[in-house]
Amino acid sequence: MTGKLPFPRHSARTQRFTLGAPRAFALAPDGTRAVFLRSASGTDRSQQLQVLDLDGGREFTAANPHTLLAGADEDLPAEERARRERSREGSAGIVGYAVDAAVELAAFALSGRLFVSELRAGTTRELPTAGPVVDPRPAPDGRHVAYVANGALRVVAADGGGDAGAGADRALAEPDGPDVTWGLAEFIAAEEMDRHRGFWWSPQSDRVLAARVDEAPVTRWWIADPAHPDREPAQVPYPAAGTANAEVTLAFFGLDGSRTDVRWDTARYPYLARVHWSAAGPPLLLVQTRDQRAQRYLTVDPVTGETSVVHEDQDEVWVEPFPGVPAWTPDGRLVRIADEGGARRLFVGDRPLTGEPLHVRAVLDVGEEDVLFAASGAEMHDIGVYRAWYRDGRQEGGGASPAPAGWERVGERPYPTVSSAVRSGALMVLTQASLEQPGARSELVRLEADGGEKTLAVIDSYAETPHLTARPRLVLAGERRIPCAVLLPTGYAEGDGPLPVLLDPYGGPHGQRVVAAHNAHLTSQWFADQGFAVIVADGRGTPGRSPAWEKAVSRDIGPIALADQVHALEALADSFPLDLTRVAIRGWSFGGYLAGLAALRRPDVFHAAVVGAPVTDLRLYDTHYQERYLGHPDEEPAVYAHNSLVTDEGLSEAVEPHRPMLIVHGLADDNVVVAHSLRLSSALLAAGRPHEVLPLTGVTHMASQEQVAENLLLLQVAFLKRSLGIA
Repeated sequence: MTGKLPFPRHSARTQRFTLGAPRAFALAPDGTRAVFLRSASGTDRSQQLQVLDLDGGREFTAANPHTLLAGADEDLPAEERARRERSREGSAGIVGYAVDAAVELAAFALSGRLFVSELRAGTTRELPTAGPVVDPRPAPDGRHVAYVANGALRVVAADGGGDAGAGADRALAEPDGPDVTWGLAEFIAAEEMDRHRGFWWSPQSDRVLAARVDEAPVTRWWIADPAHPDREPAQVPYPAAGTANAEVTLAFFGLDGSRTDVRWDTARYPYLARVHWSAAGPPLLLVQTRDQRAQRYLTVDPVTGETSVVHEDQDEVWVEPFPGVPAWTPDGRLVRIADEGGARRLFVGDRPLTGEPLHVRAVLDVGEEDVLFAASGAEMHDIGVYRAWYRDGRQEGGGASPAPAGWERVGERPYPTVSSAVRSGALMVLTQASLEQPGARSELVRLEADGGEKTLAVIDSYAETPHLTARPRLVLAGERRIPCAVLLPTGYAEGDGPLPVLLDPYGGPHGQRVVAAHNAHLTSQWFADQGFAVIVADGRGTPGRSPAWEKAVSRDIGPIALADQVHALEALADSFPLDLTRVAIRGWSFGGYLAGLAALRRPDVFHAAVVGAPVTDLRLYDTHYQERYLGHPDEEPAVYAHNSLVTDEGLSEAVEPHRPMLIVHGLADDNVVVAHSLRLSSALLAAGRPHEVLPLTGVTHMASQEQVAENLLLLQVAFLKRSLGIA
């Protein structure tokens, strides 16, 4: 346990109190083992592979990176560094692993080397490979491990295979051009579609379906390190809005050396959003049009590579790919999530299993008679795990009644919570966070046939407890009923007088901040304890309420997001001690963009802004994200100009007076490149608007380095107090 450190240092050292918490669970279908990652303490960044043996009643370490690397530091291949950046992975060691169907064998990479763990025995060994290894995955039968190295998809026998023969390390697919890779997710898939894989084993373990990515059409950008002028800039293929994407196709590769190319209309549906391959049916693909107003669910014939359409979604605004779908039920019915009838619903075949008030977020598992899924209810901040039954004999409907209702919530009260789950058969790990206590609790649960649950074990967490207690009040603000968290200084008493205000939003798509989890509000509480009334508002565009709520920002994403921040602030002033003559806003990424927009376009409301890693010229952000919300820049240039901060029209909408602005950006950011902040600074300078710029050397979009994360908080508070005239 760390001594009583100041919050900024404690939060940075523990990676926001996530280190030491169990994560990435895999459950043996025979119900005897739970496998997961966890570091040895709340300040140790190195994740270890752990096994909870239910039969033996013990937990043990199957793989320790310190031991396997003999104490040496990690040396990550460039592809692995990119994978971690796309998934926002800031820890070290075994940050990911994959298992066979029986959860007997786990495979993972360390420093570009391939290791496999026998999970019953808890022994780990290294396999000889052509390396450097990226994303190793065992076949379902556990006899082979496929991986990517130098753009090639390779396979090796799980027992090492000897120096020759069918089990020896060999390539299944090799690049046929300098910009081609096999088996990796391209930038757009990993950054925007939440698809981080590029190959999939067949259920019979005899072939692999792999993605071929050709980045030759993609524009090249250069990421330089100004602090080291002796180093060459890194060349990065970046598909900015309106420019060419990577070309993505698929092919089957048999262990016998065969190859079958997959054919679909890639010109009309260039985005490969999802791939699912299980024993319940043929491979399933989810492909999207570039304008994201249509997507098709395709089945693939592994023998011929021909595809067939099994379902199609269309939406005049946009369609959405969701985690966990498409998938098959064991009896061969299509599982999907779709926006229909004003709600986000779960479907099996053509039958909706859910309706209002549930807003379905992800499918977690498909069982023999039910689907396990995550959803928010009438209260957006309450995110629960639910079961919905699709087999005949279950009643339609929903609500709080026990089985056999159409759906029911998993986990014991009290609610609200923020919950997630992993399931295999009747065994489930349920992880729940709440407002009442720090961190999250992970329980190993057995689901009973009658819908009941039995807790088998609580999986230990070594995460440190913050020395700060967050006290958010969750409210709905104004006529729009905008979800908000309001945090006042610890010990604040009625009669202490109005407080300077700090808005602390993300405020954009995929970034819900107002949730029923204590640790989600720690940084906001720390800012409150510096003498602010802090408001976190999730306006239109943020997830959790309804499809219409999320899609309201189409073609007007910035102004609508800003209008909802102002609406929430003004509505809350009637109920909370807010000094509206001293209002600041801070944010990162979309939140940084929103903070810059606030300072430039609503200086009548906002008096200072911390603008972190902002997207300022929206034409410089990626295709899949930007074209979804704003359209194609060649077809709708006025939309981009209106929503950007640094275009002529965007700047013309900036009004007096000048407001203090601190612009912060990592120079190594390959997602929101530092050009965004440099262009904003140049435009402000040309307009005679005072501002400050804080460049972060060697820092990416995550800004997870301990000293950087700590001092960023301290510097922001100093800037805000100085700008608002707070002693």
